[in-house]
Amino acid sequence: MWLVDRGGRGHQRIPIDPIVRNALVRWYVGKGNHDDEEAGVVLVEQARLGDMWIACDCLGAQVAPPLMTPAYLSEAETFYLRRLTGPGRPEHRLDCPFFHAQAAPGHMAAADPVRPVDRLDGYFSVLKRAPVRLARAPDDSASGRIRQPHIPRLARLMWRLLDLAGRNQAMLSPSDERGIASEFAAIQQVAAHIEVAPGVELARVLWTHGSAFRHRRVYAGIRALAPRWPRGHAPQGFLLLFANSIEGNIIHAAGCDPIEIATRIQHPSIHGTPVAGPYLALIVIGELPQVKGYAPLRAYAQPIYSGQRFIPVDSDFERTVLRDLLRIQHRLDEHYYDSAITKPLFDIQTPVGNCRPDFIIETYSRETGENRIAIVEAMGFDTDAYRDAKAITHPRMEKIGPVIDINDAELRNGLLHARLLDLITSG
Repeated sequence: MWLVDRGGRGHQRIPIDPIVRNALVRWYVGKGNHDDEEAGVVLVEQARLGDMWIACDCLGAQVAPPLMTPAYLSEAETFYLRRLTGPGRPEHRLDCPFFHAQAAPGHMAAADPVRPVDRLDGYFSVLKRAPVRLARAPDDSASGRIRQPHIPRLARLMWRLLDLAGRNQAMLSPSDERGIASEFAAIQQVAAHIEVAPGVELARVLWTHGSAFRHRRVYAGIRALAPRWPRGHAPQGFLLLFANSIEGNIIHAAGCDPIEIATRIQHPSIHGTPVAGPYLALIVIGELPQVKGYAPLRAYAQPIYSGQRFIPVDSDFERTVLRDLLRIQHRLDEHYYDSAITKPLFDIQTPVGNCRPDFIIETYSRETGENRIAIVEAMGFDTDAYRDAKAITHPRMEKIGPVIDINDAELRNGLLHARLLDLITSG
């Protein structure tokens, strides 16, 4: 097998190491192990970023070869091969492993509704330095993708930032005045204590305003650091932007023209329907060989409550529930209760298993000094699978505090306020 220039007919072929070829075959047909998968992914990623196709050798070296194009599957956050077929294109031999379309990897299956969501360890990085020669064995670059393929690494990196900065919480106090400037300032503060690579703090390569991209300060900043970047780590930078809308691979962010991403933007969706904006978009900037420079390579857009509060939400209904909870905070204050709302972004351990409530409400009575905790679950869907998942996780949540389920009709009738106030003030 060979790497060939995109659009070519197999001339100026770059041979692929037979060991890598065999690993690619095993990965392609769905019979490989993790080492085979990583070797295949590295090869496909290298071909894609190098603007090349992969030519099959099943017809021999003397004729035009069947071709495959590298592609990126956003939903699974991995690379795969697409066969180039059609009139005038050579076909693979019938006994060639590439005669059939690539086998769907195991992690393409439907996500478990009670899957764990854990914090990421290691550096705040997405890109890996391309190998000088094709890799035979994996490093740790795909560990996140293999364990949690349906949750993009960029998503979990963003959640880590928001969690550390406390932007997933809301308190009613003069010291917790919120606005878009203070939200970004809190994130920048914690970014100074997170490393992208050894000795490279995230704050040095994180920009939070569209003007930095519009005036190309992002690229200048990465280029200035690149010569001193630690060996074995790929130079990369990040844009964290408030965005009103996204479409395909385009982000419409405040303060700049629409930003085109090299791959489709990843974002949460409910039954295939994207959650409405606004969004907080995390974009990774890295080297793109096609343009011989830096470019936005991948992006994740997280729906948030508003530009005043970067609290993540998982659905439009959850945003509505949060709006009511913020109003209820004022009512609780009138009853001499301080309160804090938390949107958990990672799993919480309980004696009967892990869980991740939609919202946790903690209250403190200024009259009695009593603390109470309640769980609010936004029941936005009416399907058997959804109810079955909640039946598993709700007993776990009850180990944290009483659980209040709320659906759309109950929310519109004011029952969330009544149930929550009754729970907090009873006994």
